[in-house]
Formats: sequence, C-alpha cells, structure tokens
Amino acid sequence: RFPEAETEDAGVEGAGEDSRRDAETRELFRRFWVGALLTLPILLLGHHEWVPGLRGLGHEALRPLWAVSGLLAVPVMTYVGRRFFVGGWAAFRRRHANMDTLVALGTGSAWLYSTVVVLAPELFPPEAAHPFFEATAVIITLVVLGQALEARAKGRTSRALRALLDLRPRTARVLRGGEEVEILASEVQVGDVLVIRPGERVPVDGQVVEGASAVDESMLTGESIPVEKGPGDEAIGGSLNRSGSFHMEATRVGKETVLAQIVELVREAQASKPPIQRMVDTISSYFVPVVMVIAVLTFAVWYTFGPDPSLNFAVVTAVAVLVIACPCALGLATPISVMIAVGKAAENGILVRNGAALQKARQVDTVVLDKTGTVTRGEPVVTDVEAYGVDEKRLLALAAAAEVGSEHPLGAVIVAEARDRGLEVPTARGFQARAGKGVEARVEGKRILVGTPELLRESGVDPAPVQSRRTALAREGKTPVLVAYDDEVVGMIALQDREKEDSAEAIVRLKEAGLRVVMLTGDTEETARAIASRVGVDEVLAQVLPDEKAEAVARLQEQGRRVAMVGDGVNDAPALARADVGIAIGSGTDVAMETADVTLMGGSLMGVVHTVELSRASVRNMRQNLFGAFIYNVLAIPVAAGALYPVAGILLNPMIAGGAMAFSSVTVVTNANRLRRFRPSGAGS
Repeated sequence: RFPEAETEDAGVEGAGEDSRRDAETRELFRRFWVGALLTLPILLLGHHEWVPGLRGLGHEALRPLWAVSGLLAVPVMTYVGRRFFVGGWAAFRRRHANMDTLVALGTGSAWLYSTVVVLAPELFPPEAAHPFFEATAVIITLVVLGQALEARAKGRTSRALRALLDLRPRTARVLRGGEEVEILASEVQVGDVLVIRPGERVPVDGQVVEGASAVDESMLTGESIPVEKGPGDEAIGGSLNRSGSFHMEATRVGKETVLAQIVELVREAQASKPPIQRMVDTISSYFVPVVMVIAVLTFAVWYTFGPDPSLNFAVVTAVAVLVIACPCALGLATPISVMIAVGKAAENGILVRNGAALQKARQVDTVVLDKTGTVTRGEPVVTDVEAYGVDEKRLLALAAAAEVGSEHPLGAVIVAEARDRGLEVPTARGFQARAGKGVEARVEGKRILVGTPELLRESGVDPAPVQSRRTALAREGKTPVLVAYDDEVVGMIALQDREKEDSAEAIVRLKEAGLRVVMLTGDTEETARAIASRVGVDEVLAQVLPDEKAEAVARLQEQGRRVAMVGDGVNDAPALARADVGIAIGSGTDVAMETADVTLMGGSLMGVVHTVELSRASVRNMRQNLFGAFIYNVLAIPVAAGALYPVAGILLNPMIAGGAMAFSSVTVVTNANRLRRFRPSGAGS
C-alpha cells in the first residue's frame, strides 16, 4: 500500500480507508479478547456451582464475590461495549431507537438490577436476590465478536481494490533533457514522457509515442490476452508491459486515471444501499420500538403472573427479549452481500455504480444492444473491391485520393487499405464533402465521386447498372461505396464492421437466461439484419438516430418491459440514462462511468451475461439472509418472552439469547461469503 504522503490521487482515500478499516477490525478483536478475559471469571462467579470449593455457599458468603463480578463487568461495558451505550444514548437524544439501543438497554438493565441486588439485597425476596452480571458481560462480548467478524468480512471485500491500488508502481522513469530520471509516480505531470521497460507496470494513463509491446490489461478488463500497443495507442496505468519497451506521453494522472476512477466507483457502490436495504432500514425503525414495548409487557406479565421469584423471572425474560431481538443480522443481511458482490464484479472487470443497479439488473427482461462497438468491433475493414473497366488497384488508389481529405471513418478505412497495399495515391484537388452522401474531388483533371447512389444521381451519374450488385452486398451486412470517375461508374468498394468473436455466444446465453434481445442501430435495415442473423438477434430496430435511441428504449418500457441498454457510453448516453439499467461496454470512458449504472472494462458482451448472473446470485443471497434474519427474530422473540415456559418449561437465559443473536449475525456473514465462490458461466473456457 502506498504511503499517504506519496498519494494525492487514487491511493489517498483508498489506502486511508483501508487502513481505517483494518484498524477498526483490529480494535474490535482487541475489545473482544479483553471482554473474553474479563467475562471468564464473571461467568464462573455467576455460576459458582461449577467451581469446586464454592458449591453450597450461601448468598451472604457469595455477595463479596458478586461484587467483584460487578466491578469486572464495568470495563466490559465502558471499554468493550462502549459503542453500544454511546450509540444508544445518541439515538435516544434524537428520539430514535436502533440496534445499539437494544443492546445498551438490555445489558445496562441486567447490570443495574444485579448491582441493586448486591448492594441492597433486602429489597428483594431471598429467592430473587441473585445477580446475573455474567449476562451483561457475555452478551456484550458476543455481540462485539459478531461485529469483529463482520468488519473482517467487509475488509476482505476490498481486497480487489487494494490489489488494484498495489498494481501502480511507486516510481516512474521520465525523460528530462534526453536523460531518464526516476521520480515518484505521484509526481508525474500531464505531458511527461515516460519510459516503460519489459516486466514493468505503467504508472499513469498515457499514449504510446514510440516503440511497441504487448500489454496485459487483465486487472482492468478481465481479459487475459495481452493487447498489442504501438504509437497512438492508449496505455492504462497499472497494466503490465509484457514484452517490448516503449515511450508514452502522460495524458491522465492522479484522480483522473482510469484506475483511480474505477477504485472510487467500486467504493461508492459498496457503500450504497439497494432498494431492498432501504426497505429493511424502514422495517428496523419500527421493529426496535415494538421490541421495547414487548420487553416491557413481558416484564409486566411475568412480574404479575409469573412463578416465584417473579421479579427475577420478569427481569430475565425482559432482558432476554431485548438481547435476542437485536436486529444485527437484519442490518447485515444486505450490506454484506452488496459489498462482496460489488468486489466480485470488480474482479471480473465489471464496475457496478451502486447497489440499486446490482438489484435492478436481476429484474431486467429485455436487453437492447447497440450494434457498432458493442455487437461488432467498431472497426470496419474493406472486404470487396469490384472494378468495372479499370484495374482494381487503380480503382482503390483513385478512391483513396478522393478520401484523403475526408473526416468520415469509412473514408479513413479506404485510405488505410490503399496504403497497406502499397499503392501510390495520386493527389486530389477541389475536395468537397457532401454530408451523409460522400465526397467529390478532381484527380488528374477529372471529377471523381465516392459515396452513395444519391450522390451520383445528384451529380448526373446513373448508378443503375450496379444497383443490383450493391443491394446484394448490403444484404450481406456490408456497406457498399460507389466510385464514379470521369462521369462513369468504375467500381464499388464494400466495407464491413465485423461482429466480435463471442457476441453470438453471449446472445445465446442471454436468451437462455430468459431475456428478450433487441439490436438498436443507426445503420441500414439490410446491414443491421445481416449482422443480427449472424449473431442470433431476432429483433432489429434500424436507422435509429442517436437522439432517437432513448425514445426507442422508452417505448419498450411503456410496454411494461424492464430494459437494460448496452452501448459504448458516448453516443448512446441518453439511452443509457433512460434505461432501467445502463451498461457501458468497451472503453470505460468518463462519459460511460457518469451515465451508465454498470461499466464493462472489457469489450466482450459476455460481461452483460455475467452482470445478470451476478445480480441474480447476489439478490438471491440477500433474500436468503433476510429470510434467515426475519425468521430468527419471529421465532426467537416469543421464546425469549417465555411463551413456551407454561407448556414446555423452556426459558431462554439472556446469555443464551446473546449467543444466539451473535450466532445469527455470523450465519448471515457466512452465507454472504458464499458469493466469493461465484464464477461467471463460461469463465476460463
């Protein structure tokens, strides 16, 4: 972990919070062990019949020993259980009742009653003059143990975050005056040129300016295959340089790095509350006062109608009700599951923005997929070059000449293809771009048109001779670009954005999970349906403009569908925000993180499948925890109140109640930890 003095960025809050959490866990276990050491003699003195030599002693002889028990119980309350009394008093001042209220009231009442018994035994019948300091000590110690185990479990959920923070190297090599200078990673500034050697981790985000290598980005994307990097490619801080050396220019440092944003996003998600937890909080706010009323009624009934000694019996049952009803397990049921699930998601390259998103993903019944960059790679390539009356190379060179001045991505692909083939591209003059239709220029003194049939028609060139062939290529999912030279159609160049390798498998998995899959794209109907058929999507909404995508999502919601929108997080931002669950896939940009509920650091659609699977597993785990906690309280409170005593002679001692309450919390934590074994379908295959 980085020293806080060195980290004014991703590690400052992260390392500081982890340190505080670790310190809290150590402090809770320290309090538990102090409580255990003090509780042992209190327990033995409270049950003197267990100790040889003390059996048979009367109350008068035992009173000094009881006084010692009372004194030993004081540090148990003031040090070991201090937080319960402080928290309970703070809640009382706000006219509120919480879990601390129950523990403080139950143990405090037991200690006060026992103290009066020791100091003024004449106030009680002889048979009722028996203290139970051991109940106070055992209850507080067991509850603190439960909290210590909870804190340790929460600490484990941040291991993925600490591992991410630890990925960033402490130092970086920067070029200064042509020489390499080693500085602290926190001192790197935007614009600095860094030297990255084989086997080293990238200190900050940047762009490769010289050299080439294969970089392992698995800690961010979950993809184990190294990514080839060369000039112009982005290098992400924390990724591991596997092979060659390269120079990179720092573009994002400190809190602006992808790593820092990921850590912050996961922390916020772990601290957030899903709707199911807010419901639990509301129930608890009513549950605690109701329990206090039940405890008072229990005392009154058993004091009035109970067996002798009725006072002692009434106190025991009332305290048992207060202790066993403490809704610690109820309070743990959802937060611990959310923390573990969010941490598990981060390990698999899935960044969940908040607990509500984790819960809502389970309810999704329709997944809307953007095409470009989501289902497909977002990198079109030239697939066909068909020349009519000219040489194929000549056709490609002429088209590239016209497109050199174009900013359209398809034009850039044509230029790149010509250069990759080693063609000599002639110089074009009089370049004009026709928005949405193509380009016009003059090459070797003659007019050249590259674009759609509409462009050719408007320019007086008839595209009819190649229209049938153009339609055939479009039906294959390709984008045909017509080329006219000297007022004649001389050829056609087809481009295609190919689907990702695992898109078809991911869509099959989504359907198997009972989800309706819809593809949404601004591309033509023919191209969209061709790609949809290859990946297994049955429903297609084509020729949808970016500002209309959100409306398309809204129409599905009006039909009663719970929609997850999956897009690249930039031009799909309105639709991501409108959907019940927005999932940004691919780059993990600032826009994606701000707009989407879930960000997939990898480019694979399998991340959507894994998100749904993890959501269902985590909500199922929450419900199991809540069921166990509610059932525990529903069954335990009547038993603690003595409901079974008249018919079966069963009565809960407050110590046993405290142990049962602590055990319920441990059970919830143990069940939540089962999420750590979650493994996405197809992982490792």
